[in-house]
Amino acid sequence: MADLKGKILAGKILVQPQAAEEKTVSGIIIPDSAKEKPQSGTVVLVGAAKKDEPMEIKAGEVVFYGSYSGTELHIEGEDYLLMSQSDVLYIA
Repeated sequence: MADLKGKILAGKILVQPQAAEEKTVSGIIIPDSAKEKPQSGTVVLVGAAKKDEPMEIKAGEVVFYGSYSGTELHIEGEDYLLMSQSDVLYIA
């Protein structure tokens, strides 16, 4: 995980998605066209809390989110998702 320099707006988090599975449990290799979009990742940056919504997520936590949550960003050669705290379904 890169040491990112930047600022996230209130109520937002920056997540580095986990890599998609390369092969199944039985050893079958999954082609790129059939891979599912990852639905979990590690929180890299956290914005400040909103006035009416405290920030419950901390950097370094693993979170699960919906399939189409967030906006994809490419920063310093890495892929990230910028999303609202409310897009997170579960904190592991």
